Amino acid sequence: MEDRPWFKSYANGVPKHINFEQTTMSAALSRSAEKFPVCPALNYMGKRISYRELEGLVNAFSRALIDLGVKPGDKVAVCLPNIPQVVIADYAIFRIGAVCVQCNPLYTERELAFQLNDSDAKIIVTLTLLVPRIEKIIGQTGIKQIIACHIHSYLPFPIKQIFPFVKKAMYRKVRPTGTVHIFKDIIRNFSTDGLPESSRWDDVAALIYTGGTTGVSKGVMLTHANLSSNVQQFSAWFPDLKPGEESLVGNFPMFHSAGFTAIQNFCIWKAYEIILVPRPEPAINIKIIKKYRPTFLPGVPTIFVGLLADPEFKNLDFSSIKGFFSGAAPLAADTIRSLKSITGADMCEVYGATETTPVVSVTPWGGAIKPGTVGCPVPDTDIRIVDVETGKDIMPEGEPGEIIISGPQVMKGYYNRPEETKKALRNGWYYSGDIGKFDEDGYLSIVDRKKDMIIAGGYNIYPVEIDGVLFDHPKILEACTIGLPDEYRGETVKAYVVVKEGENLTEEEVVTYCRSKLAAYKVPRSVEFMDELPKSAVGKILRRKLKEEAMK
Repeated sequence: MEDRPWFKSYANGVPKHINFEQTTMSAALSRSAEKFPVCPALNYMGKRISYRELEGLVNAFSRALIDLGVKPGDKVAVCLPNIPQVVIADYAIFRIGAVCVQCNPLYTERELAFQLNDSDAKIIVTLTLLVPRIEKIIGQTGIKQIIACHIHSYLPFPIKQIFPFVKKAMYRKVRPTGTVHIFKDIIRNFSTDGLPESSRWDDVAALIYTGGTTGVSKGVMLTHANLSSNVQQFSAWFPDLKPGEESLVGNFPMFHSAGFTAIQNFCIWKAYEIILVPRPEPAINIKIIKKYRPTFLPGVPTIFVGLLADPEFKNLDFSSIKGFFSGAAPLAADTIRSLKSITGADMCEVYGATETTPVVSVTPWGGAIKPGTVGCPVPDTDIRIVDVETGKDIMPEGEPGEIIISGPQVMKGYYNRPEETKKALRNGWYYSGDIGKFDEDGYLSIVDRKKDMIIAGGYNIYPVEIDGVLFDHPKILEACTIGLPDEYRGETVKAYVVVKEGENLTEEEVVTYCRSKLAAYKVPRSVEFMDELPKSAVGKILRRKLKEEAMK
């Protein structure tokens, strides 16, 4: 790769290129267990599992899966929140050369049935709570065995003392049958001794589902090379962070690419502690900061907005916090400034996609903070901004276009979808469907999604820009903008707004405010106030959901 403008913005010690180790994530766990055996790997509400213990649990569960007939290349679905069993299962699946299929435990029966069938999964590891749901659809799928996990198996205290969101139904008893097995029962039947690796560098390690640019759920094939390379790229971004010395709050679920790579795999590679959060909420994060003093706090923007709105947050001791990570959605400049002024710690915004494992660019650690950007491409990642129409012409600096990406973290393709793969991967480049632009220092800004762009009166309008203006209003907690059909303009702009507690705001005030910040054609023509906006499992505001509701 020739010289790139972003290289000059790299922090001291960050390499332009990496001599990648061909070390799989399973082998990385063994290495961390050997070098840092007593360091905590997992912290589940105060129950700490060391790296030596985690390695043993992974070995035992690997043998349990083999005993159930799992072979290299077989698909094993994991449908769990952030509890110890999700990490144990993921790494056991890696270790025996099978493929880990990540499923969202909040999905409906229809959505789960689709993913289980599409992935060809034969076994599912899930919560006892979800066993009845799986049993209802098992006849519609290829699932032959269910491994049920109790949410309380690794708790250090009685279940009744758990966080308030856990209801009695969540720790229901499940009887083992010929089809249903209890995770903790089967794992104790097998040795924790070392197990030979069955995974190979170029084999598929995981299938993570994404809506993609078309809204069709597709299984992204990520190889062991993808997973390991992306973790090495992310690790290189923080040259001053030493192995075995950090702890991250697990706000991103492991079934999401952000949690899978930037929390689970990154921590395992570096022998860091993962503070597991089954259900991320600002109040829970405040408890974690007070009790466990993490060094890094990752989260989606809604987590940080919620923390800043809580009076207790401002009075915490932040001396342990070295930084914040944010991803999955744009972060308002005002939020970044407020976090810095209260905590003294810097925000690293991360950009990527499931198809890129996901990390593509990050705010330079120790470098300039530019609100509204997502930092610079990580080592050995090349990005071009090309014209939206043909995808061939490179746009001038500062001009928006489609972001295309090449690097070792780019997926192998979509599972059983050759045509979709051809559209997304062209001549070694992944066409993201995101609209972005570079500044003179190589900082990338995400303008919007290609499919979300509003065309009103012949003008291209990017909803993210309007969202950012609304987020900066002192009385607005959350906002989201969509385009709706309009006979005269083609499309018109509508804004959805959540007002901060105790504040009052009118539609006229919002429109007047936008007129002072935006060109006339970008100003929302209507504003709807809501108590809350629809969000994904990781807290990302669902623009598509708002548009679907508005179009009914």
